[in-house]
Amino acid sequence: MMVLTQAAAAQHTIVFTPQWTAQAQFAGYYVAEAKGFYREAGVKVKIEHPSATQSAMSRLSKKQCQATTLSLCQALEVIDDGLPLINILQTSMNNAMVIVSARGKDPLTQKGARVGIWSVGFGQLAICMSIRDHLNYEWVRFAQNINLFLSGALDATLAMSYNEYYQLVQAGIEIDEKDVYRFCDHGYNVQEDGVYMTREYYVAHKDEARRFAQASRKGWEWAAAHPDEALDIVMQYVERDHVATNRVMQRLMLTEVLRLQVDRQSKKREFRLRPDMVKKASSLMVENRLLSREVTYRELLNEK
Repeated sequence: MMVLTQAAAAQHTIVFTPQWTAQAQFAGYYVAEAKGFYREAGVKVKIEHPSATQSAMSRLSKKQCQATTLSLCQALEVIDDGLPLINILQTSMNNAMVIVSARGKDPLTQKGARVGIWSVGFGQLAICMSIRDHLNYEWVRFAQNINLFLSGALDATLAMSYNEYYQLVQAGIEIDEKDVYRFCDHGYNVQEDGVYMTREYYVAHKDEARRFAQASRKGWEWAAAHPDEALDIVMQYVERDHVATNRVMQRLMLTEVLRLQVDRQSKKREFRLRPDMVKKASSLMVENRLLSREVTYRELLNEK
Protein backbone atom coordinates (compact mmCIF):
# COMPACT_ATOMS: atom_id res chain seq x y z
CA MET A 1 0.00 0.00 0.00
CA MET A 2 1.23 3.48 -0.89
CA VAL A 3 2.40 5.59 2.04
CA LEU A 4 0.82 9.01 1.71
CA THR A 5 2.99 12.07 1.88
CA GLN A 6 1.84 14.97 4.00
CA ALA A 7 1.11 16.95 0.82
CA ALA A 8 -0.98 14.17 -0.67
CA ALA A 9 -2.95 13.69 2.53
CA ALA A 10 -3.74 17.39 2.63
CA GLN A 11 -5.21 17.53 -0.86
CA HIS A 12 -8.79 18.58 -1.25
CA THR A 13 -11.60 16.27 -2.31
CA ILE A 14 -12.30 15.52 -5.97
CA VAL A 15 -16.05 15.44 -6.40
CA PHE A 16 -16.76 12.97 -9.20
CA THR A 17 -20.19 13.07 -10.86
CA PRO A 18 -20.98 10.25 -13.30
CA GLN A 19 -23.35 11.32 -16.07
CA TRP A 20 -26.32 9.35 -14.76
CA THR A 21 -27.89 7.77 -11.69
CA ALA A 22 -26.27 4.86 -9.83
CA GLN A 23 -25.88 1.80 -12.05
CA ALA A 24 -23.34 -0.75 -13.24
CA GLN A 25 -22.18 1.62 -16.00
CA PHE A 26 -20.04 3.18 -13.26
CA ALA A 27 -19.04 0.01 -11.40
CA GLY A 28 -15.29 0.62 -11.58
CA TYR A 29 -15.54 3.92 -9.72
CA TYR A 30 -17.73 2.42 -7.01
CA VAL A 31 -15.21 -0.40 -6.63
CA ALA A 32 -12.31 2.07 -6.42
CA GLU A 33 -14.05 3.89 -3.60
CA ALA A 34 -15.31 0.80 -1.78
CA LYS A 35 -12.01 -1.12 -1.98
CA GLY A 36 -9.93 1.88 -0.92
CA PHE A 37 -8.07 2.32 -4.22
CA TYR A 38 -8.55 6.09 -4.19
CA ARG A 39 -7.30 6.29 -0.62
CA GLU A 40 -4.26 4.15 -1.47
CA ALA A 41 -3.48 6.46 -4.38
CA GLY A 42 -3.51 9.46 -2.07
CA VAL A 43 -6.54 11.11 -3.59
CA LYS A 44 -9.77 11.99 -1.81
CA VAL A 45 -12.81 11.25 -3.96
CA LYS A 46 -16.49 11.81 -3.30
CA ILE A 47 -18.98 10.31 -5.77
CA GLU A 48 -22.08 12.46 -6.23
CA HIS A 49 -24.63 11.58 -8.90
CA PRO A 50 -26.53 14.20 -10.91
CA SER A 51 -30.12 15.03 -10.04
CA ALA A 52 -33.24 15.33 -12.17
CA THR A 53 -32.78 19.09 -12.19
CA GLN A 54 -29.00 19.35 -12.49
CA SER A 55 -26.97 17.38 -15.01
CA ALA A 56 -23.39 16.25 -14.55
CA MET A 57 -22.17 18.77 -17.12
CA SER A 58 -24.03 21.56 -15.35
CA ARG A 59 -22.28 20.59 -12.12
CA LEU A 60 -18.89 20.48 -13.86
CA SER A 61 -19.34 23.86 -15.56
CA LYS A 62 -20.36 25.44 -12.23
CA LYS A 63 -17.35 23.82 -10.48
CA GLN A 64 -19.61 21.79 -8.21
CA CYS A 65 -17.65 18.73 -9.27
CA GLN A 66 -14.15 18.29 -10.69
CA ALA A 67 -14.64 15.22 -12.91
CA THR A 68 -17.42 13.58 -14.86
CA THR A 69 -17.99 10.87 -17.44
CA LEU A 70 -18.96 11.72 -21.01
CA SER A 71 -19.16 9.94 -24.31
CA LEU A 72 -16.55 11.12 -26.80
CA CYS A 73 -19.14 12.83 -29.01
CA GLN A 74 -20.60 14.68 -26.03
CA ALA A 75 -17.14 15.88 -25.02
CA LEU A 76 -16.49 17.19 -28.52
CA GLU A 77 -19.71 19.20 -28.41
CA VAL A 78 -18.92 20.67 -25.01
CA ILE A 79 -15.44 21.73 -26.16
CA ASP A 80 -16.84 23.23 -29.36
CA ASP A 81 -19.34 25.19 -27.24
CA GLY A 82 -16.43 26.83 -25.42
CA LEU A 83 -15.60 24.75 -22.35
CA PRO A 84 -12.18 23.09 -22.80
CA LEU A 85 -12.12 19.53 -21.44
CA ILE A 86 -9.30 17.05 -20.92
CA ASN A 87 -9.74 13.28 -21.13
CA ILE A 88 -7.88 11.71 -18.19
CA LEU A 89 -9.13 8.13 -18.61
CA GLN A 90 -10.92 6.29 -21.40
CA THR A 91 -12.94 3.24 -20.40
CA SER A 92 -15.07 2.51 -23.46
CA MET A 93 -13.32 1.14 -26.55
CA ASN A 94 -16.51 0.48 -28.55
CA ASN A 95 -19.83 2.10 -29.34
CA ALA A 96 -22.92 0.77 -27.55
CA MET A 97 -25.65 2.68 -29.37
CA VAL A 98 -28.33 0.81 -31.30
CA ILE A 99 -31.62 1.59 -33.00
CA VAL A 100 -34.40 -0.82 -32.08
CA SER A 101 -37.27 -0.81 -34.57
CA ALA A 102 -40.90 -1.53 -33.76
CA ARG A 103 -43.22 -3.68 -35.84
CA GLY A 104 -40.49 -5.96 -37.18
CA LYS A 105 -39.06 -3.44 -39.61
CA ASP A 106 -35.43 -2.79 -40.50
CA PRO A 107 -34.58 0.71 -39.16
CA LEU A 108 -32.94 1.56 -42.49
CA THR A 109 -36.21 1.07 -44.37
CA GLN A 110 -38.15 3.59 -42.32
CA LYS A 111 -37.44 6.98 -43.86
CA GLY A 112 -39.00 9.80 -41.89
CA ALA A 113 -39.68 7.49 -38.95
CA ARG A 114 -40.41 8.84 -35.47
CA VAL A 115 -37.35 7.77 -33.50
CA GLY A 116 -36.76 8.28 -29.79
CA ILE A 117 -33.61 10.13 -28.74
CA TRP A 118 -32.33 11.06 -25.28
CA SER A 119 -33.14 14.61 -24.20
CA VAL A 120 -29.83 14.80 -22.31
CA GLY A 121 -27.71 14.28 -25.42
CA PHE A 122 -25.35 11.58 -26.75
CA GLY A 123 -27.35 10.82 -29.91
CA GLN A 124 -24.88 12.64 -32.15
CA LEU A 125 -23.85 9.63 -34.23
CA ALA A 126 -27.49 8.75 -34.88
CA ILE A 127 -28.16 12.26 -36.15
CA CYS A 128 -25.14 11.99 -38.44
CA MET A 129 -26.30 8.61 -39.73
CA SER A 130 -29.83 9.85 -40.40
CA ILE A 131 -28.48 12.76 -42.45
CA ARG A 132 -25.80 10.81 -44.35
CA ASP A 133 -28.15 7.95 -45.27
CA HIS A 134 -31.01 10.33 -46.17
CA LEU A 135 -33.32 8.73 -43.61
CA ASN A 136 -34.58 12.07 -42.29
CA TYR A 137 -35.75 10.66 -38.99
CA GLU A 138 -38.13 12.74 -36.90
CA TRP A 139 -36.43 12.83 -33.52
CA VAL A 140 -38.68 12.55 -30.48
CA ARG A 141 -36.94 13.33 -27.20
CA PHE A 142 -37.43 11.20 -24.10
CA ALA A 143 -36.02 11.60 -20.61
CA GLN A 144 -34.87 8.25 -19.34
CA ASN A 145 -37.09 5.28 -20.12
CA ILE A 146 -38.73 3.17 -22.79
CA ASN A 147 -42.37 4.14 -22.19
CA LEU A 148 -42.84 6.04 -25.45
CA PHE A 149 -41.64 3.04 -27.42
CA LEU A 150 -43.78 0.61 -25.43
CA SER A 151 -46.86 2.79 -25.92
CA GLY A 152 -46.53 2.58 -29.70
CA ALA A 153 -45.83 6.30 -30.10
CA LEU A 154 -42.49 5.64 -31.84
CA ASP A 155 -41.44 3.72 -34.94
CA ALA A 156 -38.03 3.06 -33.38
CA THR A 157 -35.88 4.21 -30.51
CA LEU A 158 -32.23 4.74 -29.77
CA ALA A 159 -30.95 2.52 -27.00
CA MET A 160 -27.70 1.60 -25.35
CA SER A 161 -26.83 -2.07 -25.65
CA TYR A 162 -26.12 -2.15 -21.90
CA ASN A 163 -29.19 -0.22 -20.79
CA GLU A 164 -32.43 0.50 -22.69
CA TYR A 165 -31.94 -2.56 -24.90
CA TYR A 166 -32.20 -4.78 -21.82
CA GLN A 167 -35.06 -2.70 -20.44
CA LEU A 168 -37.00 -3.58 -23.58
CA VAL A 169 -36.14 -7.25 -23.15
CA GLN A 170 -37.25 -7.16 -19.50
CA ALA A 171 -40.50 -5.48 -20.59
CA GLY A 172 -41.28 -8.54 -22.68
CA ILE A 173 -40.44 -7.15 -26.12
CA GLU A 174 -39.20 -9.86 -28.48
CA ILE A 175 -36.30 -8.32 -30.39
CA ASP A 176 -35.06 -9.91 -33.58
CA GLU A 177 -31.59 -8.90 -34.76
CA LYS A 178 -33.08 -7.72 -38.07
CA ASP A 179 -34.92 -5.07 -36.04
CA VAL A 180 -31.65 -3.78 -34.53
CA TYR A 181 -29.11 -1.42 -36.11
CA ARG A 182 -25.81 -1.54 -34.22
CA PHE A 183 -23.75 1.56 -34.94
CA CYS A 184 -20.47 -0.19 -34.14
CA ASP A 185 -21.05 -2.59 -37.06
CA HIS A 186 -21.78 0.05 -39.68
CA GLY A 187 -18.78 2.37 -39.71
CA TYR A 188 -19.71 4.30 -36.58
CA ASN A 189 -17.63 2.51 -33.97
CA VAL A 190 -16.71 5.56 -31.93
CA GLN A 191 -15.67 5.28 -28.29
CA GLU A 192 -18.07 6.41 -25.62
CA ASP A 193 -17.44 6.76 -21.89
CA GLY A 194 -14.33 8.52 -20.68
CA VAL A 195 -13.49 10.61 -17.61
CA TYR A 196 -13.12 14.34 -18.21
CA MET A 197 -12.00 17.38 -16.26
CA THR A 198 -12.01 21.02 -17.29
CA ARG A 199 -8.68 22.08 -18.71
CA GLU A 200 -8.44 24.76 -16.02
CA TYR A 201 -8.72 22.22 -13.21
CA TYR A 202 -6.54 19.63 -14.92
CA VAL A 203 -3.65 22.04 -15.51
CA ALA A 204 -3.69 23.06 -11.86
CA HIS A 205 -3.94 19.48 -10.55
CA LYS A 206 -2.15 17.20 -13.02
CA ASP A 207 -0.68 14.79 -10.49
CA GLU A 208 -3.94 14.51 -8.62
CA ALA A 209 -5.76 13.84 -11.90
CA ARG A 210 -3.23 11.13 -12.80
CA ARG A 211 -3.64 9.36 -9.48
CA PHE A 212 -7.43 9.59 -9.68
CA ALA A 213 -7.34 8.07 -13.18
CA GLN A 214 -4.97 5.28 -12.14
CA ALA A 215 -7.11 4.32 -9.15
CA SER A 216 -10.26 4.40 -11.29
CA ARG A 217 -8.61 2.11 -13.83
CA LYS A 218 -7.65 -0.24 -10.99
CA GLY A 219 -11.30 -0.26 -9.94
CA TRP A 220 -12.40 -1.32 -13.41
CA GLU A 221 -9.71 -4.00 -13.65
CA TRP A 222 -10.83 -5.38 -10.29
CA ALA A 223 -14.48 -5.33 -11.43
CA ALA A 224 -13.57 -7.28 -14.56
CA ALA A 225 -11.75 -9.89 -12.47
CA HIS A 226 -14.45 -10.06 -9.76
CA PRO A 227 -17.79 -9.28 -11.49
CA ASP A 228 -20.01 -10.87 -8.82
CA GLU A 229 -18.41 -8.90 -6.02
CA ALA A 230 -18.44 -5.76 -8.15
CA LEU A 231 -22.16 -6.27 -8.69
CA ASP A 232 -22.65 -6.47 -4.92
CA ILE A 233 -20.98 -3.07 -4.61
CA VAL A 234 -23.09 -1.62 -7.45
CA MET A 235 -26.29 -2.77 -5.75
CA GLN A 236 -25.25 -1.00 -2.55
CA TYR A 237 -25.14 2.29 -4.47
CA VAL A 238 -28.38 1.51 -6.30
CA GLU A 239 -30.23 0.72 -3.07
CA ARG A 240 -28.78 3.71 -1.25
CA ASP A 241 -30.06 6.05 -3.99
CA HIS A 242 -33.40 4.20 -4.40
CA VAL A 243 -32.87 3.65 -8.12
CA ALA A 244 -35.69 1.70 -9.78
CA THR A 245 -33.83 -1.29 -11.20
CA ASN A 246 -33.02 -4.88 -10.28
CA ARG A 247 -30.01 -7.13 -9.87
CA VAL A 248 -30.67 -9.04 -13.12
CA MET A 249 -30.67 -5.80 -15.09
CA GLN A 250 -27.50 -4.59 -13.41
CA ARG A 251 -25.75 -7.89 -14.05
CA LEU A 252 -26.61 -7.66 -17.75
CA MET A 253 -25.39 -4.05 -17.80
CA LEU A 254 -22.09 -4.83 -16.09
CA THR A 255 -21.37 -7.75 -18.43
CA GLU A 256 -22.02 -5.61 -21.50
CA VAL A 257 -20.09 -2.58 -20.22
CA LEU A 258 -17.07 -4.78 -19.51
CA ARG A 259 -17.35 -6.33 -22.98
CA LEU A 260 -17.38 -2.88 -24.58
CA GLN A 261 -14.13 -2.03 -22.79
CA VAL A 262 -12.24 -4.64 -24.83
CA ASP A 263 -10.80 -3.23 -28.05
CA ARG A 264 -11.92 -5.17 -31.12
CA GLN A 265 -8.49 -5.15 -32.70
CA SER A 266 -6.13 -5.79 -29.79
CA LYS A 267 -8.65 -7.90 -27.80
CA LYS A 268 -7.42 -6.05 -24.71
CA ARG A 269 -8.90 -3.64 -22.18
CA GLU A 270 -6.71 -0.68 -23.15
CA PHE A 271 -8.09 2.32 -21.24
CA ARG A 272 -6.89 4.76 -23.90
CA LEU A 273 -8.42 7.25 -26.26
CA ARG A 274 -7.87 6.16 -29.86
CA PRO A 275 -6.72 8.93 -32.24
CA ASP A 276 -8.51 7.32 -35.19
CA MET A 277 -11.83 7.30 -33.34
CA VAL A 278 -11.43 10.92 -32.28
CA LYS A 279 -10.76 11.83 -35.91
CA LYS A 280 -13.78 9.86 -37.11
CA ALA A 281 -16.15 11.36 -34.57
CA SER A 282 -14.93 14.91 -35.10
CA SER A 283 -15.04 14.62 -38.90
CA LEU A 284 -18.56 13.16 -38.89
CA MET A 285 -19.84 15.86 -36.60
CA VAL A 286 -18.21 18.68 -38.58
CA GLU A 287 -19.55 17.21 -41.83
CA ASN A 288 -23.07 17.16 -40.42
CA ARG A 289 -22.81 20.56 -38.74
CA LEU A 290 -22.87 19.32 -35.17
CA LEU A 291 -19.45 20.92 -34.63
CA SER A 292 -18.19 24.24 -35.97
CA ARG A 293 -14.59 22.99 -36.08
CA GLU A 294 -12.52 19.85 -35.71
CA VAL A 295 -11.59 18.95 -32.14
CA THR A 296 -8.32 17.03 -32.15
CA TYR A 297 -6.92 14.10 -30.20
CA ARG A 298 -4.00 16.21 -28.96
CA GLU A 299 -6.43 18.84 -27.72
CA LEU A 300 -8.35 16.25 -25.71
CA LEU A 301 -5.13 15.11 -24.02
CA ASN A 302 -3.79 18.64 -23.52
CA GLU A 303 -0.83 17.97 -25.81
CA LYS A 304 0.74 20.77 -27.80
